[in-house]
Amino acid sequence: MTESISRFPVVELDELPDDLRERVGAIAERSGFVPNIFRALGHRPAELRAFLDYHDALMERESPLSKAERELVIVATSGANHCTYCVVVHGAILRIRSKEPEIADHVGINPYGAELDPRRRAIVDLALSLALESASLSEDDLDDARDAGLSDEEIWDIGAITALFAMSNRLAHLTALRPNAEFFGMGREPRG
Repeated sequence: MTESISRFPVVELDELPDDLRERVGAIAERSGFVPNIFRALGHRPAELRAFLDYHDALMERESPLSKAERELVIVATSGANHCTYCVVVHGAILRIRSKEPEIADHVGINPYGAELDPRRRAIVDLALSLALESASLSEDDLDDARDAGLSDEEIWDIGAITALFAMSNRLAHLTALRPNAEFFGMGREPRG
């Protein structure tokens, strides 16, 4: 018996509209499989398009935040939001992009206790403040981030990524979205 990947309908790659089939197909070609988020959101194509557009605007553009730092935001905030899907998936991407096989586990489980350099500590702390206490965010919080060397553009990126993945985390909870098995081993050192 195959376990369901979502509480709601899912679609296969060949069932997506042409434009989405092309976009998701390119991702599947690079990874070797179709990530379950696209199968789950694919039954509502307009929403999948909007999600991909905002994702790409934040995650694929030139930014002073490295791609690994952007993934760090996702893993820390998704862990704080108890989103297994995003911690597993973006943990794999973080391990690959940072070339650090343990970082995602530490940050996803206990971001406050993870040993991070001052820059990454500032990124995680700001992201967690936004994820968990956004109404309390103050100028002091932003000054702390600036004092750690983050620019206003980087601060905006951290906030926007945190916001997008707060939505993603809630959709994953709503759908009971299951990570693809392939993600669990990605970016880990081989066992000998």
